[in-house]
Amino acid sequence: MHHVLTFDLHGHGHCLYTEALDLSAIGPLHISRASTIEHNHATQQWEVRDASGELLHQHPARSACLAWEHHYFNR
Repeated sequence: MHHVLTFDLHGHGHCLYTEALDLSAIGPLHISRASTIEHNHATQQWEVRDASGELLHQHPARSACLAWEHHYFNR
């Protein structure tokens, strides 16, 4: 799995958090959730929702949602 770290014009880095790389070594961290993955009991699907609650993706397997989330936010 690839990890993508991008920097904006102000020098702020943006990425999906990973412990594969010690991000605190490059400075203080400000972490906010890009999405949530929760199980919907009614549909029996795992759902990926953005910070505003909009449904982005759903699948019966949580691992598929995690992979989708990783691909979506690293594009």
